[in-house]
Amino acid sequence: MMNFTTFAKENKQFIEHELIAFVERLESPSILKESMLYSLQAGGKRVRPLLLFATLEAFGKPKELGMATACALEMIHTYSLIHDDLPCMDDDDLRRGKPTNHKVFGEAIATLAGDALLTMAFEVIARYSHSDVTPEIRLRIISELANAAGPEGMVAGQVADMQGEGQSLSVVDLEYIHRRKTGRLLEFAVLAGAVLAGANEEQVDKLLVFAANLGLAFQIRDDILDVEGTEAEIGKPVGSDIGNGKSTYTELLSIEGAKIALYETAEKARNAIDDLELNTVYLHALCDLVVNRNN
Repeated sequence: MMNFTTFAKENKQFIEHELIAFVERLESPSILKESMLYSLQAGGKRVRPLLLFATLEAFGKPKELGMATACALEMIHTYSLIHDDLPCMDDDDLRRGKPTNHKVFGEAIATLAGDALLTMAFEVIARYSHSDVTPEIRLRIISELANAAGPEGMVAGQVADMQGEGQSLSVVDLEYIHRRKTGRLLEFAVLAGAVLAGANEEQVDKLLVFAANLGLAFQIRDDILDVEGTEAEIGKPVGSDIGNGKSTYTELLSIEGAKIALYETAEKARNAIDDLELNTVYLHALCDLVVNRNN
């Protein structure tokens, strides 16, 4: 079994190659494709596809089984970042150390590039053919992804996040926002891997507890980096969340309190899958990655 560094590198290269290929095959205006690729190729840890592939690996299944779903997931994540950065949302100039999409292509093209990535994601899953992916499985994956990304999932979290700006939120309020805005797509990555692998109900339930806590840990670490990180590391101005009037875990719990919450939440994630008779080495490694990341 390869070490996690090699696993992550190989799977990132795999997903990035496929993402580019999907867009380059489009019969679309060149400026639209350039805008889509600009954000898809902006870097990042590819945590969501890696979670999907790590879940497949836990069941001894090949990554090719989840290729289309992983690409679709990254397309939706990327669309959400493009739209989050727009002047009508967070109005950010930098993303991963590069000018945001609308700074390069203008607001109209950036908006349409996000729209294109969102809608294309479902086509990618619907059209992908694999002998082990039945129409019923494909339909469930599409339905679960739409739910995770839509008005009961990520979009609900984004709305709650905007409405919470300048407000005094509680930890419970903050958890509501981030379990949806960040957590739901991370949960979907694990759920999709489990569904594609043929997991039973008990396995799915434990994997979802893992994913829910991992998603929360991801956001807590984000809030810590927004205070302790550097612009070079996190790819955007430090303190941008507080500057935009957003409540954060560091504000509500203090830096030290947020760090305690980070480790406790990550431990809950690890404990959830400890008794699964699966190869969870890469899932545990991703938990470590989330806790220790610097960007």
